[in-house]
Amino acid sequence: MAITVDVIINSTIDTVWKTWVSPDDIKIWNAASDDWHTTIADVNLTVGGEFLSRMEAKDGSAGFDLTGVYTNIIDKQLIEFSLEDGRNVSVVFEAIPTGVKITETFDAEQENTIQAQKQGWQSILNNFAKYVEALN
Repeated sequence: MAITVDVIINSTIDTVWKTWVSPDDIKIWNAASDDWHTTIADVNLTVGGEFLSRMEAKDGSAGFDLTGVYTNIIDKQLIEFSLEDGRNVSVVFEAIPTGVKITETFDAEQENTIQAQKQGWQSILNNFAKYVEALN
């Protein structure tokens, strides 16, 4: 089953794209809640290139690596990738009159409820929007 989340960001497509793919920025915005953070971010933004985001609870109680391979990239429009567990993700970047709309669609995993997955991914996307808008 595919799950979709989206957000509209009051910024330019150039800023949104650059911030989405920058490892230094990813370490700042890539968290679903204030008690988690990304400690490592590696991006090889080419088709066949790999990425890694190490997410950890700030209290050290838990952590995991999110890894995968980019399968399709259209500059400032689309990033598609396959996660290490075989699930696919599509991120569409669309310039609109009020800024940029990001639509993220991902295959659900089996460990967590659909609602929990949607909330988690939406929280990360909302955190990204808040971070980008603060850069303006």
